[in-house]
Amino acid sequence: MRLLIQVNDLLAFALELIMLAVLARWGFTRGYGLPTSAALGLGAPLLAAVTWAAFAAPRAWITLPLAGVVSVKALVFAIAVAALASLGHRSWAAVLAAVVIINIAIAVANRP
Repeated sequence: MRLLIQVNDLLAFALELIMLAVLARWGFTRGYGLPTSAALGLGAPLLAAVTWAAFAAPRAWITLPLAGVVSVKALVFAIAVAALASLGHRSWAAVLAAVVIINIAIAVANRP
């Protein structure tokens, strides 16, 4: 069981990095001109990272009950899934959504 938790934690970290990369890609391709593209490409993942650190990280700045943490994770990942779909990668967006749901479910089920 401990191995499952460790693998799931590693997967969660990989999913977080993917989420940041997707948001950066979305931002850099959605701006009109360099200033807007740079602002969206850097700002979207930065906003997601700050939100995650404040509410969803293991050592979050603001402690929420489990339902709140799961809600923040679901919201941030839903935005990343929508961004990936808007880039034209609907199948990958569906895969990302499914893997995130499974990952969060395993994490919640094995929470101490």
